[in-house]
Amino acid sequence: MGMFDRLKTVISSNINAIISKAEDPEKMLNQMIIDMNEQLIESKKAVAMAIADEKRLEREMMENKAKAQEWENKAMLAVRANRDDLAKEALLRKQEFESYATQLAQQWEAQKQSVEKLKEALRQLQSKIEEANRKKNILIARAKRAEAQQRITQTMSSMAGNKSAFETFERMERKIEEVEAQAEATKELEDTTTGASLEKQFAQLESSPQAADVMLEELKKKMLTEDAGRANSQQ
Repeated sequence: MGMFDRLKTVISSNINAIISKAEDPEKMLNQMIIDMNEQLIESKKAVAMAIADEKRLEREMMENKAKAQEWENKAMLAVRANRDDLAKEALLRKQEFESYATQLAQQWEAQKQSVEKLKEALRQLQSKIEEANRKKNILIARAKRAEAQQRITQTMSSMAGNKSAFETFERMERKIEEVEAQAEATKELEDTTTGASLEKQFAQLESSPQAADVMLEELKKKMLTEDAGRANSQQ
């Protein structure tokens, strides 16, 4: 299993843990980001090692090519010195280094292609982790809203199943309405009584002067009658 496959397995297991354990989403998502970053660090180390191997293969290839060229130069020197036997030995050594350099070139090319793929995969992985980190707060907010909605739904469901609670509220409402009605009736009666009393008092005040005037006129008439009777009797 490759390093990116292992990272995929770790991420998947963390997501499954969030779903199955139903733990604190914020805590789980934060821990998931931490785990992903740790895996990213390990992946970077693995890519760095692959790059180092590529550089080593390239260096060994170039060294063997250089040695092959050196032995070719020695063979040419032996030919000039009429030492064909040494020239043949030099050419055989040259062939050995060229053959090994060719093998290294093939390995280096394959390693180079592998490193480029690993680099691209690493860039994509880092981009995904950065995207996950940006979405983390959104996911946390969504999880909290879902949790709150679930609590509200459970509360409403519980209240809907508890008829006695609603009946108690209805009885209290009716009782309060009765008390309010009694209070309004008492106030209305008091206002009516107070109004009648005031009207009676004002009626008495209005009628009192008229009665006194009538009695005064009657007294004057009586006095005149009595005075006239005494005057007649004196004559």
